[in-house]
Amino acid sequence: MERRARRTCDKTVVLLMVLLIILGLITLFSATYYQRTASGDPLSAVKKQLVGVALGAAACVFLSHVPYRVYRQPRVMLTLLGVSAALLILVIIPGIGVSINGSRRWLNVLGMSMQPSEFAKYAMVIFMAGALDRRGEEIHRFFAGVVPLLIVPGIMFLLILEQPNLSTGGSILICALLMLFSAGLRKRHMAFLGVCGFCLGAFYAWSAPYRRERLLSFRDPFAKMSDEGYQLSQSLIALGSGGLFGMGLGQGRQKFAYLPYPESDFIFAIIGEDFGLVGCTAVVMLFCAFVFAGLRVALSCRDRYGCLLASGITSMIGLQAFINMGVVTGIMPTTGLPLPFFSAGGTSMTMIMAAVGILLNVSRENGRAISTRKENGRGT
Repeated sequence: MERRARRTCDKTVVLLMVLLIILGLITLFSATYYQRTASGDPLSAVKKQLVGVALGAAACVFLSHVPYRVYRQPRVMLTLLGVSAALLILVIIPGIGVSINGSRRWLNVLGMSMQPSEFAKYAMVIFMAGALDRRGEEIHRFFAGVVPLLIVPGIMFLLILEQPNLSTGGSILICALLMLFSAGLRKRHMAFLGVCGFCLGAFYAWSAPYRRERLLSFRDPFAKMSDEGYQLSQSLIALGSGGLFGMGLGQGRQKFAYLPYPESDFIFAIIGEDFGLVGCTAVVMLFCAFVFAGLRVALSCRDRYGCLLASGITSMIGLQAFINMGVVTGIMPTTGLPLPFFSAGGTSMTMIMAAVGILLNVSRENGRAISTRKENGRGT
């Protein structure tokens, strides 16, 4: 019975992750197959993504068997934070970080590019889960309990902002606030931090000319199609062209040099154009189901640390999906944040699947505890 209990994990999370990855690969093929004229291989982008999937699958399986309480140990948390900080510093150093389109967000490691901010997201989640677990009731005291916890996410935000990457840095701060709320943060403290976060985001969005233009063009992108409104305008055209059922796999037109970054930041627009409102709704429902399954794992956890860790991982993935789809559909200002499981990017795919592996270990421990309790009940 003990052996069987150890193998128990939430199969719903696994199934939803696999479905999202498969749909992501199909959509990525649709968004990139036309590039065969440049690379000679219509599956070039999909093959690169499969490398990330393979590495992520290995990490997912391995981490699903590593007891999640290991990450609570101070030396483990400090090591993860130290590696994350070192990578974030390296990437902003000219000559070391790889610069693309004015942003220095990548490192070249053994001929492969990696994005340190993807690692930093989940290092922050692991740190916050451990710190919140140790703080306990001190979380109700704002200056003594809450403010010190925001130092690490704040430093990460500032380092990532130097790349510059406001959206990723902002997602780290928002996820930290959600974890604070999950840990029992007082409503008035949450409201105060929310207002401060909004003001901080507005300040940074207005401080740089290109970000200011994006914010202004968000109100009426078609009025600024020749400038910062071009991306969002083409995205909305793609979504509108798809109609109810879409134009069919690979039949969309916007990816042919009209819509910028159809394989990464705006891949959700390709879903809308090829599969229509039905396809978009299906993807949204899959993400909602994934978030629900992840939160169920968190609520079923026997200890506070596992609950916070599972909720943090789930919140990060769900938040990133919400922001990406919000940008593509025009309900949020344009920013560069990939869609989990869909957007091209080996580092993002590997790190997300590794994080899901940790989530699965939490569910495995839950299943083991439930099986043990049932067995003890029978014995009694």
